[in-house]
Amino acid sequence: MASPSIVDTLQQAAIFQGLRPAQLAALARHAERMKFAPGDIITRAGDAGNGAYLVVAGIAERLADPGERPEAVQPGSLIGQLAMLIEHCYGSTVIARDRVLCLKITRPGLQAQMATDPSLSQHLERHVTERLMAVAQRLREIDSLLQPGTPTPADRSRLGLPPPAQPALGRMASPG
Repeated sequence: MASPSIVDTLQQAAIFQGLRPAQLAALARHAERMKFAPGDIITRAGDAGNGAYLVVAGIAERLADPGERPEAVQPGSLIGQLAMLIEHCYGSTVIARDRVLCLKITRPGLQAQMATDPSLSQHLERHVTERLMAVAQRLREIDSLLQPGTPTPADRSRLGLPPPAQPALGRMASPG
């Protein structure tokens, strides 16, 4: 039987919210328990993935794009979500900063569970559809802001857009 704390941790991941306790317990039972020491790589950007890692305990760090600050990955975070659903390469490198305990939910394991529990498939389909619809809505909002006229600073902030580029102020040469 899966421990209540692992089931609670699974429930924290948005994609699993709303599943029945028995479904979460089955996910936990079929998941691989993985331990990482500080400095171990959990996922490497560009590597083919065959599952997602749910951080149960410890802190990891997502290495950001050059010029960006690394991002902390806390317990309850799901790393590589798409890789548990479809063939997909990991988009980020994630490194354990402490001792990290993860549940690896593999694509084959999840597919086997969906074959015996069609309501799990329906739940995941609804979740993915809702996420795609939210992305499409956000793209429509951004597109409308890119139409003639300049978006207001409030619009830019609401959509997470950077402020408009400011012209560089330099010293003007004096005539003469």
